[in-house]
Amino acid sequence: MNLNLMMSDDDELRPRITVFGVGGAGGNAVNNMIEKQLDGVTFVVANTDAQALAQSRSEARIQLGPKVTEGLGAGAKPSIGAQAAEETIEDIVDHLMGAHMCFITAGMGGGTGTGAAPIIAQAAREMGILTVGVVTKPFQFEGSKRMRQADEGVENLQKVVDTLIIIPNQNLFRIANEKTTFTEAFALADDVLYQGVKGVTDLMVRPGLINLDFADVRAVMDEMGKAMMGTGEATGDNRAVEAAEKAIANPLLDEISLHGAKGVLINITGGHDLTLFEMDEAAEKIREKVDSDANIIVGSTLDPTMEGKVRVSVVATGIDSSAAAEAPAPRRGLKEPLTQTPSVGSRATAPAAAPAPEEAPVPPRRSPVMESPAARPAPAPEDLPEPAYRPAAEPVAEARPPVRVDTRSMDQRLSDPASEFTAPSRPQAPRGEPAPAMKERLDRALNRGAEVPVAPRRPGAPAAPAAPTPQGRMSGLGRMLNRVAGAAPEAERPRPETIAERVSDRLARARQVETDFDDLASPDAAQDNVEIPAFLRRQAN
Repeated sequence: MNLNLMMSDDDELRPRITVFGVGGAGGNAVNNMIEKQLDGVTFVVANTDAQALAQSRSEARIQLGPKVTEGLGAGAKPSIGAQAAEETIEDIVDHLMGAHMCFITAGMGGGTGTGAAPIIAQAAREMGILTVGVVTKPFQFEGSKRMRQADEGVENLQKVVDTLIIIPNQNLFRIANEKTTFTEAFALADDVLYQGVKGVTDLMVRPGLINLDFADVRAVMDEMGKAMMGTGEATGDNRAVEAAEKAIANPLLDEISLHGAKGVLINITGGHDLTLFEMDEAAEKIREKVDSDANIIVGSTLDPTMEGKVRVSVVATGIDSSAAAEAPAPRRGLKEPLTQTPSVGSRATAPAAAPAPEEAPVPPRRSPVMESPAARPAPAPEDLPEPAYRPAAEPVAEARPPVRVDTRSMDQRLSDPASEFTAPSRPQAPRGEPAPAMKERLDRALNRGAEVPVAPRRPGAPAAPAAPTPQGRMSGLGRMLNRVAGAAPEAERPRPETIAERVSDRLARARQVETDFDDLASPDAAQDNVEIPAFLRRQAN
């Protein structure tokens, strides 16, 4: 027997990053990144439009909702895009398998990107993947309805991503002029995503003076809310400071700034001529803009092609979490006294109280025995916490109508109209048990049925075989009598666990009910020997 031993090809233990383009805008962003030959990243595009999906340069493609949209798009309806993503969620999970970090890029305001991007982000988040959303918002000339849909999509996406970066298309007019083409303007917006992904991947893939791993990136971007990405490049004597200023002043991002950022990732890239003082100047310029307690991680990579240049990439997260909620006022503990002395700070800040009026002479106090309860003042309400345990109220017995006893004579009662007559109620046995008289009569009937005399056997005749006693079930009449007489029920069947067992048990019980009625319709020989009680014979006649 021949054994073929081969080495595993999966010998690279490095983080795998996936860029997921959703919809038309996401597909265009992925095409621009593929054209720039970004290494170390896997590209996936997903769209409901089959025609746009066929023009993608990515090898991994997902046709969203073939049954919902039939490849014709979502029609600018986010609900259709969400249904399409839910239909093909298995394919989405297959393409996300094995990734450590996922950039989801989409255009908000349409149908596919607005509806499908949150579904894909939620799937990636549940798989434990660090999820970063990079989305664009529509132009103002596209109308208020599309802008309103974009805001709803951003709100839904922010709930399921770790970090969200928003690029309003209206900000393209800040860097465009009369000669800027439509394609060039969108390429500038896609460059924000490209520079952000490149800045993160270079820290983990390229060798450098200060290497960072994926755990450092996760510490900065995990559950940090809104974020910003920026990249600046400069040359000359003051190149480090100029590159840092360009990185933190990105005109394309939403109206956010670095002030109050809780996590900052800085990547400084340069050639072999990069000095220590230049790294300090660039990092210090960014540190001045962020929160004093921010988690700042600085990395440096070497690129031999950047001799004489310095590139600074910044990823700032936790920008929207700077405004912390006010702490609630401390509540009094259960063991603390009701009247507490105010603290020193509260005394200093509290306004001066008005002078108290002179107290009137107190009248002589009367004896508490002679004092009326209504004259006592009600206790002042106190800000007490609710008790942890509140006893349940005792059940109140239902009020029964009084028993009416008619003391009139028989002649007077017979003269009453028939509509006012109420039949007296019969005495009832306790719930679940027959009346004692009924139970006694049924017991006698069953005992007489068991003591039926047997005809004497002729000598020499073979003994007739005894009829087998029904162990599993008894006749229908016997079961009915046992139920009324309060006999012990049969042993309960084990409760089925699986669906198949539940179906089988349900069919068996249905067949048992049919057999009970068959026994009552066609009595067998055992039932012929049972003597019918007298009260049943009277009802039959």
